[in-house]
Amino acid sequence: MSETITTAAPAAPDYPQMLGHPRPLWMLFMTEFWERFAFYGIRWALTLYIVAEFFHGDAAGQAFASRTYGAYLALVYATAVFGGYVADKIIGYQRSILVGATVMAVGLFMIMLPNEQLFLLGLATIIVGNGLFKPNISSMVGQLYAQGDSRRDRGFTLFYMGINGGALIAPLITGWLASTLTDTPMQQNYKVVFGASGVGMLISLAWFWIGRRQLKGVGRPTADQANRLRVVYVVLGMLVAIPVFYLLMARAGAVVLQWLLTALFIGVGAMLVVEAVRNGKVQIHRVIAMLIIFAFNVLFWMFFEQAGSSFNFLAQNIVDRQMFGGWEFPVGWFQSVNPVAIVILAPLVSLAWGWLDQHRIEPSIPRKFGLGLLGNALGFLVLMYALSSAVGSNGQIPFWPLALCYVLQTAGELCLSPIGLSMVTKLAPVRLVGLAMGGWFLSTAIGNNLSGLFAGHISGASGMTVASALGGFTFSFYLLAGAGVLLFLIAPLINRLMHGVK
Repeated sequence: MSETITTAAPAAPDYPQMLGHPRPLWMLFMTEFWERFAFYGIRWALTLYIVAEFFHGDAAGQAFASRTYGAYLALVYATAVFGGYVADKIIGYQRSILVGATVMAVGLFMIMLPNEQLFLLGLATIIVGNGLFKPNISSMVGQLYAQGDSRRDRGFTLFYMGINGGALIAPLITGWLASTLTDTPMQQNYKVVFGASGVGMLISLAWFWIGRRQLKGVGRPTADQANRLRVVYVVLGMLVAIPVFYLLMARAGAVVLQWLLTALFIGVGAMLVVEAVRNGKVQIHRVIAMLIIFAFNVLFWMFFEQAGSSFNFLAQNIVDRQMFGGWEFPVGWFQSVNPVAIVILAPLVSLAWGWLDQHRIEPSIPRKFGLGLLGNALGFLVLMYALSSAVGSNGQIPFWPLALCYVLQTAGELCLSPIGLSMVTKLAPVRLVGLAMGGWFLSTAIGNNLSGLFAGHISGASGMTVASALGGFTFSFYLLAGAGVLLFLIAPLINRLMHGVK
């Protein structure tokens, strides 16, 4: 086998520049901004809605709600594998994004219907649409930069600001909607939240439809993908897939889903290795390095995504949210702490990576991931302290530990998530970048499903308590800290496998 990669990536078009980056980056930025508004607009409300609507507020429903949320989130990311393949091989990136956005909008309006089965069917529709949208818009960001362009990591960090700009305003607006419609039961207020998110998804669709001409052909279907009947076949396939994903959530359960996701991950890894073999020893090593990083990514998201499940129940029942003048801080607004921190910290992190690069001391990809795991661990350390030493006479902890936990997790996220997106575009075989991006999201999916199982364990049969939260979050800290230290120790080996990719 050759020591070099034989397949060259296509050159990026010569785009007009805006603020030091290709102008289409900012169009993709806003498209993702509104899609993330839709996604995060419902994220904080899903578990609370399930308990309120289908369990009539009984805390015994927390475990079921957490498992359902984990399965939904896992499948949202798992379908990225198929969406990446569809874009690579069948209809191209632009068409995939347009079809996916349309289907997601339909699903968001469906979950407003007050029936458990229709609610789960709506979630399945969102899952299938997201599979076509999410990996492919991220892949297109990478295609705006030529191979070896040092701005790529910084471009992905800026793109990540678009993600989190939408995530910032969504809980504020939808949380405000839910807290101000006080003359109706909360489950009715949550339906307004879902409708507002559907409107956000329609804006995302319109933004990309109008702005896609800026891409100068990047992401358009290739000559053998041009037949529009292929789009019809993809839509028919999605209609078949929706009831399948409904059954996975409603019937199979999170444990069965975990086995299926693991098997799928192994299959994707095998496909990437087979493709790497065709391109030589260097590409094989790079794929192996990428798969090792994927494994650590699972751990990060298993605990980070407590934000949508156990942290919500913590905020609702164990955090003292009374503020000045008797005003109560809305539960949903905690979800904005993470994106606020990202909007503030992301430019600083991007500048820091650039400064360190200029001085040739920028941390390698595995060390950045190690920092991410340690940042996540510190967030749980703060909660450990609060739950063991700061519980008041009312059985609640102060407001600040949960808020600080979100900030520390955010610092970890910035060292890991945007770097992971960029890493895939650098290390993946050129012909399967979309599939590899799907593999990245699949590793996130496995972590998300585990997050639901873990949150269900913390809540138990009767709901979360101070003792159960302390036990669960202590375990989280030690596992994350150990994984972060291990990654630092094996970073030199992973760097050798990357063959110069930084």
